[in-house]
Order: sequence, then structure tokens, then C-alpha cells
Amino acid sequence: MNPPTFEYFAPTGIDEVIDILAKYPGEAKILAGGQSIIPLLKSRISSIPYLVSLSEVKGLSYIDEGSEGVRIGAMTIDSDLENSDLVKKRFPILHDATEQLADPLVRNVGTIGGNLSHADPANDLPAVMIALGARFTLRGKGGSREVEAKDFFLDTFTTALEPEEVLTEINIPFWGKKSGGAYVKFKKNTWNFSVAAVAVQLELDGNRCRKAHIATTSVSPKSGRMEKAEKALIGAELNDHAISKAAAEVATSSEPVSDSYGPEEYKREILRRITREAINKALSRAGGN
Repeated sequence: MNPPTFEYFAPTGIDEVIDILAKYPGEAKILAGGQSIIPLLKSRISSIPYLVSLSEVKGLSYIDEGSEGVRIGAMTIDSDLENSDLVKKRFPILHDATEQLADPLVRNVGTIGGNLSHADPANDLPAVMIALGARFTLRGKGGSREVEAKDFFLDTFTTALEPEEVLTEINIPFWGKKSGGAYVKFKKNTWNFSVAAVAVQLELDGNRCRKAHIATTSVSPKSGRMEKAEKALIGAELNDHAISKAAAEVATSSEPVSDSYGPEEYKREILRRITREAINKALSRAGGN
């Protein structure tokens, strides 16, 4: 099926992008890799009168290590993240997610900024960014501002981006030396979205959990922190009892709905099991027992 008629812009600078967005507030949409928005247009689920491509804008694709964290340009291709030695070393949780994201064809075109800005509750990267405590740089007419990942995703397909703003950079802070993370995803078939997925990032103080972030995918209207589950881990020795308690809290706090992927109870049980797996994997990577 052919998409509805739209006007296409290919600006070469970020200020030009913002000007176009401001000229058509609420009607102009950003086109990054196109792996989310193009299928919506072709299926005529959505009609967008103005598309603003970022493909000609320079300086939005990079993975740079600094003293406090790693900066990632919003137009960085998913496969570049997947194959980055820096990402594998510093944030294995992000590598877990990118190597499972859709399929190689999508990963060779899709971008991290497009994935995050789309705010699909079944996408992999939002939960990972929340678990890592990432910060997003948004640029608009008034300049740049930073938003924490946990505050960026407001609802299904809805973010903190204003109509004239663009997500330009993702900043992931380094965690402590004894830290580790994991992303575990359960899906029925390779081409399906996940039934449930969970991202866990831990930091240890001796044998106890000093800090914990947990976020989910596909089991709520948006990706968000599982704070009750985090509290079950913080300050505790990460033995089977504490891990089981946290996993149960994640399953209870989620909001799955019954659909073709399975009934609500099934999804909660899957989530409980993969949360245990993710915590144990993160604990191992952090150097714990």
C-alpha cells in the first residue's frame, strides 16, 4: 500500500530542522531511520503531512567516551551500537538489547534516537536507558535541555519532546566498579515483539546491593522504573530470597493485558522468571556470587 501524500524536507543543519518543526507545530514529524514511521505511513495507520529527515544533518552519529560516561548521537545506527567494543565493555546491558533488536536489516538502518523518540512500549531500548539512568539532550527554539530517561516516556507513543524539539544526544553515566547489567527478553518467534522483557542494572557494596534500577518492556503502557522491586534489592544481600521478592514485585507492578501473545497471568509469570534471570546475570557481571 502507498502512503498518504506528504511534504518531505531534508535540512542539513539542526537549526533548520527546528525551524521547520516550529513552522508546522504538531504536523511535522522527524524521520530518522524510518523503521517505525514508514510502516505506519504505508499501512495508512497514520497520516503525517510533513516529514523532516535527519539523514543530511551532520554530527548526530557518534559513540564517545568521556570521564563520566558515554555520549551517543541520536542518529547512531543500532548495528553500530551492537558492534561497539566500548558498549560491550562499559554497558553489556545495552549490547544485550541491541543484538536482539528486531533483525539485522532493521538494525542496519534504525537509529537509537528514532527508537527512543517513537516510545513504543514494546521497543527494547527505552527500558535499557531507564535502567542505566541515561539522560537525553533535547534541542528546540529555546536551546537545549536535559531530561532523565525515566521522565522522558510519558505514555504509549508519547514523550516529553515538545512539538519543535529534537532528541540530539543520549548520555549514559558510568556506574561504580562493582556494577553490571542485563537485558532479558522473551518472545515466541524471531519476528515477533517480546511477550515480556526486563532491564536490570546493579551496583554492589561488598556483598550487598548498593543501587538498583529495573525497567520493563511490553507489559505496561510505557517503559518505567519498577521502584518497589528496586527497594527489595537495595541494602540486601542478593540471595535467592531477595531476588525472588524483587521478581515478584516486578510481576505484580506490571500492567500486562491479555492478547494474541498470551493471557495476563501467563505474561506475569514470564516476567517473574526473566526478572530472576536478569538479576542473576547482572549480579554475575557485577562480580557478585
